[in-house]
Amino acid sequence: MTEKPPADAVYRNASETTEARIADLINRMTVEEKVAQVTAVWADKKRMYLNGQGFNPDSAAILMPHGIGHITRPSELAGPPAPGRSGAEQVVYLNAVQRWLVEETRLGIPALAHEESLHGLAAKNATSWGQPIAVAATFNRDLTRQLYATAARQAASRGAHVVLTPVVDVARDPRWGRVEETLGEDPYLAGQLGLQAVLGFQGDDAKWDPGEVFATLKHMAGHGEPEGGNNIAPANISERTLREVFLHPFRYIVQKTPVRNIMASYNEVNGVPSHANAWMLNDLLRDTWGYQGAVVSDYFAVRELADRHAVAANWQEAAILAISAGVDIELPDREAYPSLVEAVHSGALKESILNTAVGRILQQKFDRGLFEDPYLDPAGALETTSADRALVRRAGSEGMILLKNNGVLPLGDEVKTLAIIGPNADKLLLGGYSDQPDTFVTVRAGLEAAFSARNLSTVYAEGVRVTEAGSWYLDPVVAVPESEDRLRIAAAVSAVRNADLIVLAVGGNELTSREAWAEGHLGDRPTLELPGLQNELIDALAATGKPIVGLVFGGRPLDIRNLTEKSDAVFQCFYLGQETGNSVADVLLGTVDPGGRLPISIPRSAGHIPAYYNYKPTARRGYLFDDASAAWPFGYGLSYTTFTISPPTLTAASATTAAEVSVSVTVTNSGTRAGFEVVQLYIRDKVSSVTRPVKELKGFEKIYLEPGASQTVTFPLGQEQLEFLGPGMRWIVEPGEFEIMVGSSSRDEDLGKVTFTLTE
Repeated sequence: MTEKPPADAVYRNASETTEARIADLINRMTVEEKVAQVTAVWADKKRMYLNGQGFNPDSAAILMPHGIGHITRPSELAGPPAPGRSGAEQVVYLNAVQRWLVEETRLGIPALAHEESLHGLAAKNATSWGQPIAVAATFNRDLTRQLYATAARQAASRGAHVVLTPVVDVARDPRWGRVEETLGEDPYLAGQLGLQAVLGFQGDDAKWDPGEVFATLKHMAGHGEPEGGNNIAPANISERTLREVFLHPFRYIVQKTPVRNIMASYNEVNGVPSHANAWMLNDLLRDTWGYQGAVVSDYFAVRELADRHAVAANWQEAAILAISAGVDIELPDREAYPSLVEAVHSGALKESILNTAVGRILQQKFDRGLFEDPYLDPAGALETTSADRALVRRAGSEGMILLKNNGVLPLGDEVKTLAIIGPNADKLLLGGYSDQPDTFVTVRAGLEAAFSARNLSTVYAEGVRVTEAGSWYLDPVVAVPESEDRLRIAAAVSAVRNADLIVLAVGGNELTSREAWAEGHLGDRPTLELPGLQNELIDALAATGKPIVGLVFGGRPLDIRNLTEKSDAVFQCFYLGQETGNSVADVLLGTVDPGGRLPISIPRSAGHIPAYYNYKPTARRGYLFDDASAAWPFGYGLSYTTFTISPPTLTAASATTAAEVSVSVTVTNSGTRAGFEVVQLYIRDKVSSVTRPVKELKGFEKIYLEPGASQTVTFPLGQEQLEFLGPGMRWIVEPGEFEIMVGSSSRDEDLGKVTFTLTE
């Protein structure tokens, strides 16, 4: 066996530069040790337990004798959805793993530990806020950063170094079951809020500070408009659309932050799977954009180059393709990449390519300070606090999108008895990539508590079910017998007999919209109809003549025309987090103004897909006997008050790109209540060398005004707002006229307009 390096080896010396330490360490490594650093361990964690509780060093000596790059999901005890470790238990476990790696392996290289943190750290008693689609609905940069900083503190305190988030896929097909994981349909919005998520995780600079973790942008790229709405299906899109729409958030965040990880996507783009796309991951990402971090594989995606995409004959060929294309580490487990040992020895893979990948993984370990101190104090592990719950409650209310209100809201003392009805009224609704928060407040629990505090009464009935009980993680998904649901409908109609108003919670659930990761675990749908007999329930309740307030939950837009026609008020809620019921009660009772705006257009039906607002001029000509517009447009949302937005004014009607030009509006709360408005800037290049969308979001600001108060909102008009990808696939700004639109949504009738001329 090769001897251990001396204690004074350069890589052990913290006073040396990181570059020198990495070079020294790689020079000392065997091929086997290098390959170990570009792999992770997941399934074998179970074989390294001691009596099902702690770490077993004897098993580790067999299973990872050369060390390991990543420990996958150390919060798990036996894998989802089984209960996981507490924060303190996780730290004890990781300390044992790191001590063995440092003291017993030849080189003493500690491991990185990664966790899921899509909408809060996915671990026992960690904070769980609304799905990213609901975070996007807040249109609130500061709030977004606060949320993800909460997860960073909790993850770091439990020993995690990397989180596999944020998702900045642009979602352009609502049939896709992963819409809930995204920040919506607009590349600018995804870039802006994705940036805040990264800053929340990593801080403002490249230096690691306590309470921070390394973020992972995903999934690169084209994941959000799969063929037929089927997860991982091909993205048949042009290079221009790929770069302007789907890659925009990645490019923007890479240019603004030292984000440390990017995850490649499962799908193919124009015939090339992303995990084998050297143009995307090397030429564009690294050479053109200057990205310095690591590229990580999606779970099991390397082997799928052979098993699914068939661009490799076997796993070794898949591994060579992936690492050569720029994928630095295989997650979550050691499958294809262990074969790289033989590939290097046989000459099938240049060792220099392996060295580059190893260097990127080691960079994070050195930057994180793991070689100096890989251990944590279990007493410092964080769980959810009252302040965290208050933040989630606020985020939930700011993410509720009021689509309709005929004056019934906010609820007043005239509602003596409230009927709480519907399949989602008394359900735990967190969405995908969730664990077990310390509490979850259902709609029913939140409203019952609020009404009880006012000495008012409530009644409850389920009405119907979306599906039979199940799990986001598990199959099968079982439909509900219609005969049973019709009995529930009759019971609900009876229950509301003496009620003054009905709150009806409908929509989808965690089984009808989820990641379809295998043919036996599906989550995409060919229809946007409300599942089951929910429309029959709506009809039956409407026939009672009682006023109805509809709440629509779930991971993606649905066809809710029947609900909106027969209800007095309707909210699109998506998933609001562990304080759901309290957020709902705050908004319905008027304690908080609904602050959400649509981050994704709601189509009239599945036949109206695509429905995104930033379409090209030749699209949406119309349909015979139907309207081609969205039922509810991007950026739309009502308040309990009213606002007037002045016509936009420019600091200069024409200027060069070098000039500092801005556009301003004055927003006035013209109503009688305090409330939120989201002021939105859209731009259209009126004549251009390549076709441009009819409008594109280029700025937004969320403000809160008291009655009668006014505030001026100003947006810059510079290269970032006016540039586009020109005929030569280079970013340019062309002289000419631009239509500048400012208002409260992407609808033309909600926008004031002014023309700006860009001169040479």
